[in-house]
Amino acid sequence: MPREFTRSDRVSDAIQRELATLIREHVRDPRVGMLSVTDVDVSRDLSVAKAYVAFVGERSQSQIDQGIQALNGAAGYLRKLLATSISLRATPKLTFFHDCSGQRGQHLQALIDL
Repeated sequence: MPREFTRSDRVSDAIQRELATLIREHVRDPRVGMLSVTDVDVSRDLSVAKAYVAFVGERSQSQIDQGIQALNGAAGYLRKLLATSISLRATPKLTFFHDCSGQRGQHLQALIDL
C-alpha cells in the first residue's frame, strides 16, 4: 500500500502551521503587520523551506517588498524558534516570498463579474 503523503509534505504542513503562530506571536516589526502563511515548500532533503505569505489588507508593492525583506531578516530568529517547537534533525533554512494568487483571483473575479 503506497504512502499517501511524503515526509516533505508532512514537514511542510507542520512548518506552515507553526510559522503562522510564531510570526503572529514573536515578530513585532511594523512592516510585517498581519499576514497569512499560504504555503510552505520544503526541499526533498529538508534543508531549505520556501514560505509563501499573503498580507492582509491593501498594500503597495513597496510595502509588500519591505514586509518580505523584514521577514527574510527575521528568518534566522524564526528558524531558531521553529527548531525548539518542531523536533527535526535539521531545521530548514527559511526564505519568504509574496503569494499574489489571492489578489490575482480577486482581479479575475472582478473581470468575470463585468
